Amino acid sequence: MNVAKIRGFEKVTTFEEINLPKRATKAAAGYDFEAASDVIIPSIWKSGIATALKVALKKEEIFLDEEMIKQVKPVLVPTGVKAYMGEEEFLQLCNRSSNPLKNFLLLGNGVGVIDSDYYNNENNEGHIMFQFLNFGLRDVTIKKGERVGQGIFLPFLKADEDSATTERQGGFGSSGK
Repeated sequence: MNVAKIRGFEKVTTFEEINLPKRATKAAAGYDFEAASDVIIPSIWKSGIATALKVALKKEEIFLDEEMIKQVKPVLVPTGVKAYMGEEEFLQLCNRSSNPLKNFLLLGNGVGVIDSDYYNNENNEGHIMFQFLNFGLRDVTIKKGERVGQGIFLPFLKADEDSATTERQGGFGSSGK
């Protein structure tokens, strides 16, 4: 008997030796995601943000060059995982509770939202990545296989007057275009 797949995880074809997310305990809401490769998350303080804060506190005009802006952007941590789910569900990406306390890492977007139509998109196959900012004083190295975040499958509701009909065209960040 073939059972229809409702929701779950698969490997992105460009990644082989990774673990699919799983829950740590039977009462856990979130599936633990691991990093698919080593990634360095630089400290925001090395990027010139400290200088910018000093200037701002003195109420002087701040000159932000392109290099400084680029350095303060979140760093994407690949997982090598994609998720499939029902049309009226999404996967909420959350930080691990220990990340800010132990590693000084915050999710750059607060909470990530993976829509059901992100799965197998034409640009990146639906590859799920976590974006981090490091507010600590030192760079943080995330090692391949280290748990970086959690994913929670959730349903969502639509408004009475919802009229969205546009199909997804692309991968990461494409639904806001």
